[in-house]
Amino acid sequence: MRRPAALLLALALGLALAQGLEAARVRALFTEPVRPEWFAKAFLSQVSAEQVAAIVQQLSARLGRFEGVRKEGEDYIAVFERGEVPVTIRLDAEGRIAGLFFKPPRKRLASLDEAVAALKALPGKVGFLVLEETRPLATLHEDARLAVGSAFKLSVLAALLDAVERGERRWNEVVPLRDEWKSLPSGELQDWPAGTPLTLASLAGRMMAHSDNTAADHLIHVLGRKRVERFAYSNRPLLTTHAAFVLKTDPELRRRWREGDEAARREVLKEAEARPLPSASRLLAALPETEVEWFYSARELCELAYAALKTPLSGINPGLARREAWRKIAFKGGSEPGVLNLTTALEGEGGTRYCVAATWNHPELEPGRLYALYGGVLDLLARKASQ
Repeated sequence: MRRPAALLLALALGLALAQGLEAARVRALFTEPVRPEWFAKAFLSQVSAEQVAAIVQQLSARLGRFEGVRKEGEDYIAVFERGEVPVTIRLDAEGRIAGLFFKPPRKRLASLDEAVAALKALPGKVGFLVLEETRPLATLHEDARLAVGSAFKLSVLAALLDAVERGERRWNEVVPLRDEWKSLPSGELQDWPAGTPLTLASLAGRMMAHSDNTAADHLIHVLGRKRVERFAYSNRPLLTTHAAFVLKTDPELRRRWREGDEAARREVLKEAEARPLPSASRLLAALPETEVEWFYSARELCELAYAALKTPLSGINPGLARREAWRKIAFKGGSEPGVLNLTTALEGEGGTRYCVAATWNHPELEPGRLYALYGGVLDLLARKASQ
């Protein structure tokens, strides 16, 4: 009868020793010169010790004095004077680093007011909203409609959820891929052969987890643009990503789009969707370009994110939120030159919902600055929800 207990004790001791060694390795990365012998050969075949040292130096220079390491869920947190870095580490049987990933740093915030003050100091246009259920906890231009990039896909998901709830569509309904509905990356479905059968749930999952543009465009066409526009606020007519990429690279079509009313824009949209996709290099040369975009306020994005919590896809991509801190997570962001959005709806163990939406528009924005503040806000909410 004692053997199972002894085995459990041995396993617990082994786990504690392994975690202690992992924590020691994380601590050493920030307190000692990085040495090649710390890493497995397979790791060094992909990333050199010098590259790891450069990343460590950049983080230390940005965040200040190293203060220690703590465990947080599956990660370790490297704690600095001005922020924290979640670190995922995996050791081989010899205790060498076989896997290492530094997540975006998060700022150590004393309050949401501190976050708002830092956001006010960013150049360009910023929209920000933190909700507890429907009660605002922090606001900054929360009703300003700014360019949000792929965050518009929350509208597509909301339209799909509505169609499923009404019994007009099923999550397991199969849709074949069509060449004329394909788009450019992000995502990978543009490389799959036409006719490949995918369920609506699979398309929606790829749209949310990988921001797959081809998946989003297929859902818009299958559901119907008018249905999706019911959840797209001022974005009428709603652009597919295919049309947006064509317009961004065609000055004449873009002029007609910019100057036209809704009826004229629908005609432009038909022309854009009938044209072939531009090359990726041509699109990159045209960016940043924010006249042709999807525009939402932080408040609108939170409404859509709360709806996303009700789908079976919530949690498929947690963004910067910690899975272990929340019962449900719905995340979608958008990023392209000059545009950055992060939107997360959260549900705590007690059932209370929170939302954080932040958008930054500026030709020379630095994503790391918003990531750090946003991560700090999510950390504040996680502590609040656990109390």
